[in-house]
Amino acid sequence: QVQLVESGGGSVQAGGSLRLSCAASGYIYNRPCMGWFRQAPGKEREEVAHIEYDGTTDYADSVKGRFTISRDNAKNTLYLQMNSLKPEDTAIYYCAAGPWVVSLGECEYNYWGRGTQVTASS
Repeated sequence: QVQLVESGGGSVQAGGSLRLSCAASGYIYNRPCMGWFRQAPGKEREEVAHIEYDGTTDYADSVKGRFTISRDNAKNTLYLQMNSLKPEDTAIYYCAAGPWVVSLGECEYNYWGRGTQVTASS
């Protein structure tokens, strides 16, 4: 049984930093891609960043230069370093995992964590 468990959320002042972790257990896929998503109240869920098994990354424009996604394949753990947090980053953050679909050039997320709250106040 696959489980993704996020941790590291909390409340910070605008300009502060947080580091999220996502511990994965169970067999996900051979060489899975992983990503971070977020959902703010009244808004749709959006992808924040993703990372392929080989370390290739991509970010939403709104977080480029402030957030860094990384993974430790030996520990089956995904990270999101968030710097210079803004009030608009406030949301529940979810990690997700799945196979990279070559024909689509994107990750097919089949497994999701339960989320961790991040709040940045001005």
